[in-house]
Amino acid sequence: MPINTDITRRSLMVLAAAAALTHAGAFAQDAYPNGQITFICAFPAGSGADVLVRFFADKFAKVSGQTVIVENKPGAAGNIAAQYTARARPDGYTIYVHSGTSTAANMSLFKNPPIDVVKELQTTSFINKQAFMFVVAYDSPIKDMKDLTAMLKQKGANASYATAATSGKVLGEVYKQVAGVEPVEVSFKDAKDSLNDMLSGAIDYGVHDPVFALSQANEKRMRILATGSPVRLKSIPDIPTAKEQGYDIDQLGWWGSFVPKATPQPIVARINALFNEILEQPDTVAFLGKFGGDVYIGTPDEGQALLAKTVDEWKTYVALAKIPQN
Repeated sequence: MPINTDITRRSLMVLAAAAALTHAGAFAQDAYPNGQITFICAFPAGSGADVLVRFFADKFAKVSGQTVIVENKPGAAGNIAAQYTARARPDGYTIYVHSGTSTAANMSLFKNPPIDVVKELQTTSFINKQAFMFVVAYDSPIKDMKDLTAMLKQKGANASYATAATSGKVLGEVYKQVAGVEPVEVSFKDAKDSLNDMLSGAIDYGVHDPVFALSQANEKRMRILATGSPVRLKSIPDIPTAKEQGYDIDQLGWWGSFVPKATPQPIVARINALFNEILEQPDTVAFLGKFGGDVYIGTPDEGQALLAKTVDEWKTYVALAKIPQN
C-alpha cells in the first residue's frame, strides 16, 4: 500500500509542534525558576534604589529557592539598565526592578530613547506606590513649601536645587512652573552625592526619592517639606503633600518589575505570583513603609496597562514643565 507522504509530513509537523508546546509549557511551569536569577538595578550600589532592589532580591531568593544576584547598571537615567533588560534572553532570569514612572518618563525626556518601553518590556508585577519629596537641610529656616517659595522668589535665579532621578527632575520643574520661581537645577548621579552641598547651603533644597529623603530625615540631616503625591500616603501620614499646601501638583510614582517583552506568559505569571507572595509578607509592608512606600499588588496586564498610561501622562508633564529633551 503506497504511503501518502503529504499526510505523513503534516502529521510529523503537528507532532513536532505539539511536542514543542508541551516542552515550553513544562519549562515555564516546572523548570522556572531553576537557576541563578539576576535583578538589574539602574543606580549605583549603596543608593536608595539599590537598597530596595537588594531587599527584593533577597526575598525573591527565599520564595523561589534560587540564587538571586544584583547587577548595578547605572547611567542615562535608567536607560542603560532598561535596554540591557530588553536585550536579555526572554527566559525570566533577568528581571529589572525599577520605577515604572521613571521608565515611562524616559520616553519623553530623551529625543532618541534606546528602546520603546511598552513594546520591548513586559511588566511582571507592581511593587509600591511612592512619591518624591522636597527636602532642605535640617537646620534650614525653611519650614514648609510656602517658606520655600518665598525664599526662592527673593533669590531668583541665584537659588538652586538638587535632583538625581527622572521623577525628581520633573517634579522639580512642575513645582517651578506652579510656584512661579526660577531656581537653577543641579543634577547629581545619585541623591547622596548632593548631601554635602545641601548641608553646606551651597544648594538650597533637593527633590529626591523617598528612600534617601526619609533616611536622611531620620538621621536629622534633612527636613522633608512635602511629597508630590496628591494625597498623604498611608505609610507616612504625618508628611504633608505639596497640594495641600496650595500647589496643584499630582505626581504619585510607582515601582515594578520588568522582563523582556518576549518572555513566555507562564513565566511572567510565575514572577508575578512570587512578587505578590513577597508583598503580602508583613516585613515587606514594614520595609516599604519605612521608605515611604505603600504596597501595590496587581496583575501583569494591569502593570502593562499602567506603564502605557504613564508614558502618555508624562508626555503632558514634560511639556508642562518645558523640560528640554536629552
